[in-house]
Amino acid sequence: MNLSRPVLIIISVALLSLIGIGFFEASRKLPESAYSEFLADLEAGRLQETSIKGNTIIATDRTGTQYTTFSPDLTSLMPLLQASEVTIRTHPAPVLTPLLRDMLIIVLLLGGWMILSRGAPSSSKRFLHTGTTSKASKTKTGVTFNDVAGISEARDELKEIIDFLKHPSRYSRLGGQIPKGVLLEGLPGTGKTLLAKAIAGEASVPFFSMGGSDFVEMFAGLGASRVRKLFEEAKKQAPCIIFIDEIDAIGGKRSADYRNGSNDEREQTLNALLVEMDGFETSETIIVVAATNRSDILDSALLRPGRFDRRITLNLPDIRGRLKILKVHTAGTAISPTVDLTTIARSTPGFTGAEIANLVNEAALLAARKGKQHIEQADFEDAQDKISMGLERKNLVIDQRARRLTAYHEAGHTAVAKLLPESDPLHKTTIIPRGRSLGLTQQLPIGEHQAYTRSYLFNRIKILLGGRLAEELIFGRLTTGASNDLLGATRIAHRLVCEFGMSEQLGPVSRMGNGPPDGDGASGGFWQQSEQTRREIDMEILRIVQHCYEEAKELLKAHDELLHMLAESLLAHETLDGEEVDIVYRCYLNHRHIEEHQRQDEGGN
Repeated sequence: MNLSRPVLIIISVALLSLIGIGFFEASRKLPESAYSEFLADLEAGRLQETSIKGNTIIATDRTGTQYTTFSPDLTSLMPLLQASEVTIRTHPAPVLTPLLRDMLIIVLLLGGWMILSRGAPSSSKRFLHTGTTSKASKTKTGVTFNDVAGISEARDELKEIIDFLKHPSRYSRLGGQIPKGVLLEGLPGTGKTLLAKAIAGEASVPFFSMGGSDFVEMFAGLGASRVRKLFEEAKKQAPCIIFIDEIDAIGGKRSADYRNGSNDEREQTLNALLVEMDGFETSETIIVVAATNRSDILDSALLRPGRFDRRITLNLPDIRGRLKILKVHTAGTAISPTVDLTTIARSTPGFTGAEIANLVNEAALLAARKGKQHIEQADFEDAQDKISMGLERKNLVIDQRARRLTAYHEAGHTAVAKLLPESDPLHKTTIIPRGRSLGLTQQLPIGEHQAYTRSYLFNRIKILLGGRLAEELIFGRLTTGASNDLLGATRIAHRLVCEFGMSEQLGPVSRMGNGPPDGDGASGGFWQQSEQTRREIDMEILRIVQHCYEEAKELLKAHDELLHMLAESLLAHETLDGEEVDIVYRCYLNHRHIEEHQRQDEGGN
């Protein structure tokens, strides 16, 4: 485009000049008269001046009126002009006749359009060549299964696909057919795109990559044209892999109202994809790999056997998977030998592979900002706090009363968590403000929870309510700092009643028709519930939360000394890790044991 820009400027200036000349001449155009009238005026002596340009004559009479005429023979006219007293002016014939000028304008317009069509930006190029290319990028990925971790079940399933691509005859000789499609479904960041690249890398075949939205254009039928072009190119390169990311952009359920207008282009594109996948021959080793995190909205015709024969779900990695992902992403970083990756894996439940990669990157940036030579354990913890809660608010001015209230609030969570028998171990409690939070109490499970007991969920509610209870017991007032805790406790109670069927009053019945407070889950789900049912659910949720509130309150009253010791330690050190909390708890138990012995001795005396 840089080379054609000067050419376009020159063409534009020339074109504008020619158009301007044409308009100028049109504005000065004189009335025309017959040649016989011109000769009559000349013979009668009514002309004062003539101006000759080629065969065109501009005549001016004695009153100053001008008109034009055309002379077929200037040779015979010149003696008549010389014999009269008319002033004769001559001019060279114009270089560009009107016809030639119009033809030049057309040529310039066509030339400019051709230059634009070859060197226009991507948006113009797409408009001028819409539907003529597939827009797919063909690459050798260079990614193998060594770059993918935490999804071992999916890897094992896909090894068969790689064997299909490498040795198709091994299966075809027994009458088996190569799978046509593989659908990778899972939450964002679980590694669907990376896994698709690893399949192509392990099989050493071409990899055609295209997003679902790349098929959709402003004109109906162009997406279908792109689908046909993509498969045409892939067949020439077979064996190969076609990867369609976010296939839900074109593969959503088709409307029952055919030709309703709004989804016409998307449905035509989907129809073309279905036809192309049906058109595979057994000799064409082409596998379509698609990825989506919304498999529930895909059209049933797309998911039937013969199109997408394999559906592989990528779940969140467990602690072993997270540890493997950490090892992959820390392989090229300068981490300290003292870093315990197992502890980091335990502290990141619910993290996807992409989030773990971001955690490692943030830790490296924090260590570099501090001028360290290696990434230390503290850098990983700071990075996790930054991702989970936001930046540390170092410049926030907190008065001593608010700081003390925050310390007791977090101490309330910590004390209840430490006193309850069936709860996760404490990892850290802090009163350093981050993001919108003024403090944090974090627990880490020893292992992965595959199922939750009723007592564990009730204890979670009690722990969440411990901060509000500490404020009430120590200061005799309530603040807005417990709003997120109350929301979390209500969500757990709602799932206890409606999803898990653990309510003593309502029994083991799923009542998912009434969505949870955050709008997740099956809101408006299986059936429409009556007003009475919704009222019973609300009353049961309130009863469970109130029951946990009273039990946690009695627990803190009985162990108020532990609450004071934890709060004072937080005020002194701002952050306590799990070992330091254990030290405070053991000191409390020793002090309580000594007091009990003293009371027994006093009672004996």
